[in-house]
Amino acid sequence: MSLRHAMLGLLAAGPASGYDLLKLFEISLANVWPATQSQVYAELSRLANAGLVKAAAEGPRGRKEYAITDEGLAELRHWLTDVEPKPVRRIDMLLRVFFLDRLDPAQAHDYLERQAAEAAQDHEELLELRETVSQGEDALSVYGSLALEWGLRFTAMQREWAEWAAGQVTALGGRTFNPVPTDPRLFGSGD
Repeated sequence: MSLRHAMLGLLAAGPASGYDLLKLFEISLANVWPATQSQVYAELSRLANAGLVKAAAEGPRGRKEYAITDEGLAELRHWLTDVEPKPVRRIDMLLRVFFLDRLDPAQAHDYLERQAAEAAQDHEELLELRETVSQGEDALSVYGSLALEWGLRFTAMQREWAEWAAGQVTALGGRTFNPVPTDPRLFGSGD
């Protein structure tokens, strides 16, 4: 997902200023696609230059409300139906797991316990957010609840996995391993 498509999606619900969009991000998309004020305003400019949005109204102190154009709506629909999401392949936390043998077992266990605690904290924050989101009857609340449920299930899985992994490290009891893989199948025949 790109910031471009997030903003087009928000503007498809109705005109909004940059400030309005920033507030909408904070109450809805921040958990899946956060954006800063400078990013929102810069992207609005790019969207306008591309003809995907237009200034629909201008208020005091240069405040502009933007509306999605027909071209912008077509782009949003194209992105929603024809562009496959890119899978996340780089996960910093899991990269670190590959090298936990470089730490003593207690440090490796503590790292995994911290991951479990962070996932539990994220889960609690999403549970609190659920109370707010579930009250809305608007499309952003209804479909946002679907995304929120994914977040709740994902953070629960992260916590469960990290607790399990910490137990696995403890069960190893400081056992040492070869520093490089020794299975010849991993490297081919060598011919």
